[in-house]
Amino acid sequence: MSGPETPPATAAGSAAKKRAPGIAAQYWLLGLAVLYTLYFARTLLIPIVVALLFALLLSPLVNALKRFYVPRSLSAFVLLACIGGPVALLGVELAEPAQKWLKRLPELGMQLSEELDSITESLAPRQEPAPVPEPAPPKEEGGFTFFGLFGDDEEPAPQPLPEPPPEPAQGAVTEKLLQGSLELVISVVGAAPLLLVQLLTFVILVLFQLIFGQRLWQGAIEIFPRVRDKRQAGLVVARVQRELSRYILTVSLINTALGVTTAAALWLLGVDDALLWGALVGLLNFAPYVGPLVALCVLGLAGLVQYGLEATALLPALVYFLINMAEAQFVTPLVLGRNMRLNPLVLVLWLIVWGWLWGAAGVLLAVPLLVCLKLAAQQLDILQYWVRLIETRA
Repeated sequence: MSGPETPPATAAGSAAKKRAPGIAAQYWLLGLAVLYTLYFARTLLIPIVVALLFALLLSPLVNALKRFYVPRSLSAFVLLACIGGPVALLGVELAEPAQKWLKRLPELGMQLSEELDSITESLAPRQEPAPVPEPAPPKEEGGFTFFGLFGDDEEPAPQPLPEPPPEPAQGAVTEKLLQGSLELVISVVGAAPLLLVQLLTFVILVLFQLIFGQRLWQGAIEIFPRVRDKRQAGLVVARVQRELSRYILTVSLINTALGVTTAAALWLLGVDDALLWGALVGLLNFAPYVGPLVALCVLGLAGLVQYGLEATALLPALVYFLINMAEAQFVTPLVLGRNMRLNPLVLVLWLIVWGWLWGAAGVLLAVPLLVCLKLAAQQLDILQYWVRLIETRA
């Protein structure tokens, strides 16, 4: 007699359990491959991602103008000119103060190192100088004596002169500060050609996405056979684009208003280069937690350079802190609402990962990317457990 036969369901379950470790390993390998691709292809992917976000920002305006029979190519060129013109003028205005601060970085590093050296010397125990030996009194020359003929005729050896105290060596902190400031200047100057190429790539990609992107999405929905409900898929894609563009537009307006308000407040206080600090504050506000902290440090340094070691030097940083608190606690939650419900721990980990992958650009793009992915998952009704995890309250 043969033994009892194994039910088909049990056999299928055991086979699935055997395949589970292999599938998990494939997912891990896929994740590592994606991370390595994002890291090594960052110079190519950064302008593409920025162009995608910018095209999402302008696509509702292009679609609205299309309803009034304005060609997409014409509206795309006009919108880019209307936005690029003021941005170019702002860049020209900020070029001179930015170059001035870049040139002053080594000087500021020297001043800071001198202050640190003076503080270190004041805290270090004082060493008393070594006693200087007194010179021997000159030998008196007396008259002629009989016993002097048999004395030692050699002259006494001269006393060695005291060695001058060694010059204080340059501290390790000073060397690190000088080296860091020079490396920063060299890296900024060296990255200029790459930035110009990426800017040109960005402009071309934005134009092509605004002109041909809509037809590409519609063609993908019509061509791919797996998309069965064509009309529903088109509505979902349109809804995702609308939500993403609304979020990007709202955040851009909030950060622009923050930068303008900060620049105006600093200008009224008489702070030098207030427009530069306002633009920097608005740009850094795209990175929560990290951006405002960096802006506080920069404004504190600007105050120290302008006012010296006085209480007034903290005024620019204090003014920005109050404006940023009002924006972060009242304006952004009121305007964005549920879209910005992000767990702080998830957000900080996300910023760290993208900062490691793409540097400063990754830190600035991390939160818009996370919110866009969350909005797309909500609209497409996928990954709901991950969306709920990301929105976990602190």
